[in-house]
Amino acid sequence: MDYADYGDYIPQLEYYIHRICTSTWEIEENVIDFIDLTYVVKGRAQYCINTAKYEVSAGDLICIPKGSLRSATSIPEDLMECYAINFSLRNYTGEEMALPFPVVCRIGRHPDIVALYHDLNTEWLRRLPGYQMKVWAMALLILQRYLELIVFKTNSTLIDSRINKAIRYITDNYDQPITIHDLAELTELNHVYAGYLFKRFTGMTFRQYLMSIRLNRAEDMLRSGEFRVSQTALACGFSDIFYFSRVFKKSRGISPSKVFLE
Repeated sequence: MDYADYGDYIPQLEYYIHRICTSTWEIEENVIDFIDLTYVVKGRAQYCINTAKYEVSAGDLICIPKGSLRSATSIPEDLMECYAINFSLRNYTGEEMALPFPVVCRIGRHPDIVALYHDLNTEWLRRLPGYQMKVWAMALLILQRYLELIVFKTNSTLIDSRINKAIRYITDNYDQPITIHDLAELTELNHVYAGYLFKRFTGMTFRQYLMSIRLNRAEDMLRSGEFRVSQTALACGFSDIFYFSRVFKKSRGISPSKVFLE
């Protein structure tokens, strides 16, 4: 499973609120016709979802599927603050989708996610022309972070700044004969330690990552129909066209010449 499995999510926001609960706050029991995604940043509250009871607290993400029976009440001695979005989720063909999250999941407090909600809140309240597109884009960014934390068990915000520097260098120079020694010099690290850090934070060795970038770029070039296989290979850092064709077919399951002709 990878991000491609979730690449066609299209959220349609129906309601958004930065909720700061009062002692009398409650959600009356009802069946919801949307997905309720609520991120708790302070305090606690009691939820009842399909007869199951949950006490949620700061750092919890609540994901209530469409069609669920939902109710909630405040805990007066520890009032909840949260960000809640109600939305529908479909793919590009219009098929209704569900999120692969548990009903309640502890993800902790993430300042970058809170910042995304702040930005969404601003656009939601201003309602300037085209705001729907902005809040849709922000909702996708928030969903991507939740997928990263819950499904893929990674956290891109914790990547070492030296590795981010190396990643940018690879992205800008993938067509050159880059080595791990080049990255070690760039990041002022021993090449063995640089390789260890790179794999720790990206999940791939330096060679695997470089190859992935090169092949992704090659596929884009071939699908454009503007570049022949030999031109693409050289432009993406492959000096041997036969080697390029072999690794491309192994990775994509199709020869680069067939991609060019599609």
